[in-house]
Amino acid sequence: MRLFALLSLFCPAVALAGPVQIEGPAGPLEAEALTAPGARAAVVIVPGSGPVDRDGNAPALGLRSDSYRLLAEALQTAGIASLRIDKRGFGGSAGAIADPNDVTIAAYAGDLRRWVARAAGLAPCVWIAGHSEGGLVALVAAEEPPEALCGLILMATPGRPVGQLMVEQMRALPGNAPLMPEIEAMVATLEAGGRRDPETLPPPLRPLFGAGLQDYMADLFAYDSAAVAERWHGPVLILQGGADMQVRPEDAGLLAAAMPQARRADLPGVTHMLKADLPGRPYATYTDPALPLAPGVVPAILEAVEGR
Repeated sequence: MRLFALLSLFCPAVALAGPVQIEGPAGPLEAEALTAPGARAAVVIVPGSGPVDRDGNAPALGLRSDSYRLLAEALQTAGIASLRIDKRGFGGSAGAIADPNDVTIAAYAGDLRRWVARAAGLAPCVWIAGHSEGGLVALVAAEEPPEALCGLILMATPGRPVGQLMVEQMRALPGNAPLMPEIEAMVATLEAGGRRDPETLPPPLRPLFGAGLQDYMADLFAYDSAAVAERWHGPVLILQGGADMQVRPEDAGLLAAAMPQARRADLPGVTHMLKADLPGRPYATYTDPALPLAPGVVPAILEAVEGR
């Protein structure tokens, strides 16, 4: 053992990968680390909403993108370390709480601050890359910035209250037209801090507004990302795809207006999953992990992180 330790002093550093843990409320929180020899920066990758794991997948929902894994590997190749996290209640962090729906944005933000402190062991300068709802979590975490935090990367992040965005998304699907009055009324109830018995809703809406989800949705809907963004004055990159069906370029505009110091990268033809849209296959980037990240994603992030 001593010989190995001695020899390691004379061997060049190698890139490493593997799970790391920090303490959670009832059990460990887990992330996947990718190190890079001599890394000057590290990125903490924060998943979007729902049961999305550290790689960018949610098998129960049919989501298989590997977007976060692809991003972390590309950053490592460029000499940037990363932690891609599992949110409390999901994936390797499943044991951190008993009920994955019993969470708040503030709780996620508190976990994220501690992940930034952990990432400071990989590199002295840490950036948070939040995807979709994860961008809001990043903004809330930055309200009490950890010492090592250097900047934010907001990837496909809403610039409006999420309740408004949900109504817009649901309205865009023609089959939802008969349900829109109930959807709008339910969102308004949650925005006002109210709750509703799911059994009083039309059957197609009961899973979406289940009793176990309403507390979390009411908390989420109370945030206006642009208003939170106004309180962050550090470096930030706003990255937005032009073919995103979930978060629109106008959201990036609202965030940019709130943060005049921001860099903005608009990527034509790029979907919510940070991949190039395939004409005639609108959901391919959600279901085919073999598709690569769009060419502009990683260069935009490297320019921001490296200050180019």
